Amino acid sequence: MHMRTALSGLALAVGTVLSFPALAAELPPIKSTDRNKAVSCATPGRLMAFLQSRNPRLDPRFEGIATEYMRHGEDLAVRWDTAFFQMLVETGNLTFTGDVKPSQNNFAGLGATGKGAPGESFESISIGVRAHLEHVLMYSGERIESPVAERTRKVQEWGVLTSWQRTIKGPITYTQLARKWAPGDRRYASEIAAIADKFAETACKGPDPRPELVAEARKGLAVAVDMSRAIDAQRSAAGGSSGVESAKRSVAAAVASGDTDRLGLGAGGALAEAGKSATAAAPPAAASQPAYKILNAPKDEPAATSDAATAGPDVDATRTETAALAASPGAAKSPAKVAPSKSACKVWTASYGGHKAVIIKAVAGETTNYTVLDVNEGREKREAEAYIAAYAKGGETVAEFKSANQALDKAFNLCPEG
Repeated sequence: MHMRTALSGLALAVGTVLSFPALAAELPPIKSTDRNKAVSCATPGRLMAFLQSRNPRLDPRFEGIATEYMRHGEDLAVRWDTAFFQMLVETGNLTFTGDVKPSQNNFAGLGATGKGAPGESFESISIGVRAHLEHVLMYSGERIESPVAERTRKVQEWGVLTSWQRTIKGPITYTQLARKWAPGDRRYASEIAAIADKFAETACKGPDPRPELVAEARKGLAVAVDMSRAIDAQRSAAGGSSGVESAKRSVAAAVASGDTDRLGLGAGGALAEAGKSATAAAPPAAASQPAYKILNAPKDEPAATSDAATAGPDVDATRTETAALAASPGAAKSPAKVAPSKSACKVWTASYGGHKAVIIKAVAGETTNYTVLDVNEGREKREAEAYIAAYAKGGETVAEFKSANQALDKAFNLCPEG
């Protein structure tokens, strides 16, 4: 019997199953409310028994992961049960067969953009779960203050989901999230729903093997304080908060001036909106180099396009959201131009998809432009020269950094008005 048919019959007998999605189109809203709570049978004990039935060789270090999803999910008011099922899709039931490794504690492939890019790493399982749930909550339109994941910060600070969110009436659902998170995979939402259905048919029907885990998940202040300290350490290791504050100032200035077309350094699902982002591949003279994107082409200039743009965005091996910093390969038809500005200087962003960054200074008329260019380790000079040749004639590399966050901080120091 088809699992969704079975679920329809089961729902008549088991009231707690009624909130599970019978169809992919019915995945619940992301935000939890009095009318949209995690189903009562979705306890950490049952979820872990379900997970172990799907992965009998589950690493023992993950035995508390469902407890963390409940703890952080209730704290953030997210439908954490659906996020847990999404995690099973993303990680292959915690088998991690893609680019992300178990030791990274990255349960949603955050920053894993394909072609071997492993994405972000988190200090603990608990922090990794928090990062996933914050990223999911951000899709609902909720602003995350000081997010754990760099990926979340980048998506949020540069507003790459804003225009999409404005088109949606009512609460944003996991089904709608799935279309952005994995735009190249039409079955993504269905797979999450299928796992929820299977849970409803099996573990949800039986007794909770470890009911004490519910109380464990709801422990209060001590856990919250420990988490706060650990998250602070995570952010410090990622480069501190000064660059984040600079980015906030830049975004505020962009909003005030009406220049809201700046796109993000993060989630690529948003860049699937053609015409809402400017895409450019490596110039013909350096066609063998990686493709990159200009992320903030001005409104009055045509966006640079790629010959392969119609192929659609890349999706990484863990089928996470597409990479905003990885354009389709091909020769650029026309370069993005720097917008005329009344400011003495302006800050821009572009990327080859790497984790390091350089600042390129170039003068155009009366404006000095500082571009924070993400580059790949070992190819910093080559990629910077290719960018200068195509988009910053006469420019020069003035600084090199271990992360884009640090580079942005320096760029806004050089150009406070951004």
